[in-house]
Amino acid sequence: MLALTAPGMNSVNSVILERMQSQIPLIPALAGHLISGGGKRMRPMLTIAGAELCGYQGNRHHKLAAAVEFIHTATLLHDDVVDGSDLRRGKATANIVYGNPATVLVGDFLFSRAFELMVEDGSLKVLKILSRASAVIAEGEVDQLTAQRHIETSEERYLSIIGAKTAALFAAATRIAAVVAEKSEAEERALEDYGRNLGIAFQLVDDAMDYDSESGEMGKGKGDDFRDGKMTLPVILAYARGTPDERQFWQDAIAGFRTEDDDLAHAVELINRHDAVSATRERARLFTQRAIDAIACFPAGEARSAMAEAAQFAVARRY
Repeated sequence: MLALTAPGMNSVNSVILERMQSQIPLIPALAGHLISGGGKRMRPMLTIAGAELCGYQGNRHHKLAAAVEFIHTATLLHDDVVDGSDLRRGKATANIVYGNPATVLVGDFLFSRAFELMVEDGSLKVLKILSRASAVIAEGEVDQLTAQRHIETSEERYLSIIGAKTAALFAAATRIAAVVAEKSEAEERALEDYGRNLGIAFQLVDDAMDYDSESGEMGKGKGDDFRDGKMTLPVILAYARGTPDERQFWQDAIAGFRTEDDDLAHAVELINRHDAVSATRERARLFTQRAIDAIACFPAGEARSAMAEAAQFAVARRY
């Protein structure tokens, strides 16, 4: 995937660098703190790969992929403020370095830049897809906030939350590639399905790694989800499978009464006892297969193989 998209991503990165500039020095400084912080660029890469899959020969997708990355970066900046995070991608978050007000406002700036890029493209259909995704992401974040510290959160609601807050942008990023390539509605939907299922798998693995003692350095504080009282799938499964004493521990922990390091260690022990991490990864593999199956309607070749491999990597990774 990296090799396939390298030429296109060079152009995307040029657009990102150009459009994050401002006469207000704090804006490029704060935006660059996260944008140049070693992220995978997975979402814009999907737009570039999707265009390759569709045989697109133009360059409209470069600006649109940059818009996708700006939307993603804006949501990360806002998320770190909401969560009070102090570490992302292995270094201090922008809110810790620059403060909450500046971080929120620069996030707003990047959202605005994303919409400028969409309007420049001139396609109402692309604008509709990406603007709708932006609204769905915000709904997902609010839904996650209202589910926080609610021990009875169901697996169904959890999947709905991650489908909105994470998978919606994956789905939009891949679908717009088919739109600019003027492919059929069926091909648009196929790429959208690929992105959505990949996005769900990606988030499932992220949530599994927060409790996986075998995972490498994630670049964020280990146990952040636990201390924030987030009901992710490993917790939902461990709670459902637990004894009455274990369930009492989870009730206390998610309510915020058991957040010390030894409580986190006990949480990891319970999750391992009930194979909740492996079960979460298994669910991720199911969504990964759905993603791969979704693009089977496209001709076999380098692009399709790269996108299938990227999906498999997303679920197999340990970082």
